[in-house]
Amino acid sequence: MNRHRLFAMIRKEIIQIRRDGRSIGIVIAMPLIMMLAFGYGVSFDIKHIPTTFFDQENSQQSRDFLQRFQSSAYFNVVHTVDNYPALIHDIDAGRCQIGIVVPADFSKRLNSGGTVEIQALVDGTDNNSATLSMNYSQAIVLAYSQQLKLKWLQHQGGKQGQPAISVEARTWFNENLESMATIVPGVVALVMAVIGTFLTSLTIAREWERGTMEQLISTPVTPLEILLGKLTPYMAIGLFDTCLCAAMGVWWFGVPFRGHVLVFLFSSTLFMTVVLSMGYFFSVVAKTQLAASQISLIATFLPAFLLSGFMYPIDQMPAVIQGITHVVPARYYMAILRNVFLKGTPLTGMWEDLLGLGLFAVLLAIVATRAFKKRLT
Repeated sequence: MNRHRLFAMIRKEIIQIRRDGRSIGIVIAMPLIMMLAFGYGVSFDIKHIPTTFFDQENSQQSRDFLQRFQSSAYFNVVHTVDNYPALIHDIDAGRCQIGIVVPADFSKRLNSGGTVEIQALVDGTDNNSATLSMNYSQAIVLAYSQQLKLKWLQHQGGKQGQPAISVEARTWFNENLESMATIVPGVVALVMAVIGTFLTSLTIAREWERGTMEQLISTPVTPLEILLGKLTPYMAIGLFDTCLCAAMGVWWFGVPFRGHVLVFLFSSTLFMTVVLSMGYFFSVVAKTQLAASQISLIATFLPAFLLSGFMYPIDQMPAVIQGITHVVPARYYMAILRNVFLKGTPLTGMWEDLLGLGLFAVLLAIVATRAFKKRLT
């Protein structure tokens, strides 16, 4: 490898980037837009669920029970009705997502120590929202039931003020169980996969479309020097965008960053090597900017979005799909980012994911280098 030829290739690519204002706009605008869109648009938390309340008894105790839902951040009591048809109409019209029905003998059963059944009618058109609505409502009913049980035991003169066995839960790394803390690191990986592959997918294709490939082939520069010369500027741009997205996640969205910066930069460099090599390979194979950009988006966005653990837990996928995720580089980078941001895991604690990224980086760099041939056919 000749150092002067390599620097000449790097300088040539920098000049092309500076002349192409659209590339600069993509580099700056797209990561910010995607971070804002995913940061605010994607959430696994559901709050202020529209709720209709049908109190058949309308007593002090039933109103106290209703107050539990009104004071919860997860429910928003939008309507109280006095008959079943009105409740059903609210659900059918989409005015509420869950309807709570308090029976007419609510207080009587409570005061006698009996069991009271609270009916919950849930709109199941969105199964995820329906499941969460049921879980939240059951949690409120359980907490209310436990409080009444303690009062009843104290009223009866019982000496035991609480159950013999209790659970004291402590959540580590994401104390408030906010989905934002897990989404933002995933968005960083998703943005870098799309941006890195998309930008480098235009490098070789641009040479073919502009008619400068003949001049490039006629030079003594080697395929490896072309690869390094083309990708080095985009590596710097990619790392800048990575740091920009990480800083936005920490200071704008309030996601903690507990790991070491050097670990973050090292893993990001490995991942950028992977996606840049992929984009370069697509550019060599496609030979047109339109085809290369379309292939890069399909090959990176969908796997990174669906198979990396960003949207769905990998351990909950079918066994066959879990095996396929091992050939998705974003899977390893996603795990590393969440460990770095939330856990502060040291480098030695992530060696398996780092090894996976390193193998992909070496393999794809070799494939991209061998894919480019210094000939016009």
